[in-house]
Amino acid sequence: MWYAVMGEDVADSLPMRQKARDAHIARLKALAANGRVLIAGPHPAIDAEDPGPAGFSGSLIVVDFPSLDEAKDWASKDPYLEAGVYSKVTVKPFKRVLP
Repeated sequence: MWYAVMGEDVADSLPMRQKARDAHIARLKALAANGRVLIAGPHPAIDAEDPGPAGFSGSLIVVDFPSLDEAKDWASKDPYLEAGVYSKVTVKPFKRVLP
């Protein structure tokens, strides 16, 4: 089943994001290689494709796991959470309708 993993950034998270980004992306690529990532990306803090120093306000990842507990366990080990980028992570079941 698909699960939405929504991370909310702390204020001024950009330097912490930059340090932990490679590890964060590596975990996503490992799942994507097995077809388990529907979509993933950050929320720019301003209305711009590249927010520059304004950084990001959070992230959305939609991933496939056998259960909610497994999705929550995976999310709890995200390098962004461990690095203090996220103040909160919410994991919810996601029902894909489109496309």
